[in-house]
Formats: sequence, structure tokens, C-alpha cells
Amino acid sequence: MVLASDIPIANTPPGGFGDTFPPMVLDRCTEPLAEGAPDLRGLWQAVSAKRAGVEVDAGDPILSYVERIEQCGNRIIDMGGGTIADARADGTEENGVHDVSVFDYTTPIHVIASYEDGVFILRPVGMPGIEVTRRLDENGQMIWTRPDGGGLVAILKRIGDGAGTPPNTFVR
Repeated sequence: MVLASDIPIANTPPGGFGDTFPPMVLDRCTEPLAEGAPDLRGLWQAVSAKRAGVEVDAGDPILSYVERIEQCGNRIIDMGGGTIADARADGTEENGVHDVSVFDYTTPIHVIASYEDGVFILRPVGMPGIEVTRRLDENGQMIWTRPDGGGLVAILKRIGDGAGTPPNTFVR
């Protein structure tokens, strides 16, 4: 068995990962998903979104956003917008995301990750009350909330398994 802990942590390369997603990180991991973890594995594309409760216009860049999620055990890697957020969803700061901001690829971020009631939750350290969430709805679509992104609520559909190096769409 290849455990999540057997695979080195992935970090965003200087300047972001560019026009294509990097190779899969957890593809050789055979550890089952942690109990209570939603299965968010795959390549996802936004199909609709609201900011502050208002539907975004058809030309809004969020509607071309694509991200890839990998999971193994309690580890989850979310790649999108040029960044790689690699964490253990165990509710500790030590095992959370320690990477850089998607806004400039240099500002350090520290984020606590957890799975709670079938929801993946990210809580940025030093920002009390802010929770970025991802969960599956009854249709298998992912609901992504970002209160720090202007009250963004986006619905994403799974468009593939994320294998290979698909094109990256930058949305910040």
C-alpha cells in the first residue's frame, strides 16, 4: 500500500504553474479516502456563479475557471489558478496548506484544512470567521464558497479525472 504520507508535499513553483496543470501528485497512492471525506477527485469547471447573491454575467472569468483535486487518505491537493494547495484535512495548522497566494504567487498563506459533515473546509490562519468550502450537491456537482472572494458561490461540474496535464485557466 502506498500511503499519502509516502508522497512528498507539492508546492506552487515560483510564478505559479503556468498554462498546464503539473503532473498528478497522488496518482500512485492507494490509501482509501478518510472517513467522512467527500470524493472531490477530478477536474472541475465552473458552470455558474453568484457574487454577493447576484448571478455573474456570462463573460465573467470565473465561468472559465478549471481546477483539479486529488485525494488520498486525509490528504487533499487542490490545483487551480496556477497554485497548488496541498494539505492533510486533519484540522491542524501544522498539516494545513503552507504555500503562496494565487493573487501574486509570493505572499505566504497558511490555511487549516478539515473534513466536516461531508464538507471540505479551509480556514485561513489569522482570518477568524472565514471559511472556504467545497461540497457535493445531490446532482454530484461541487458547490464552492469563497466569502473572501466577494461572497462567491460557484457551481462546478466534474469534467474529467484530472489525469495528464490539462490546460489551466487563470482566475484570481
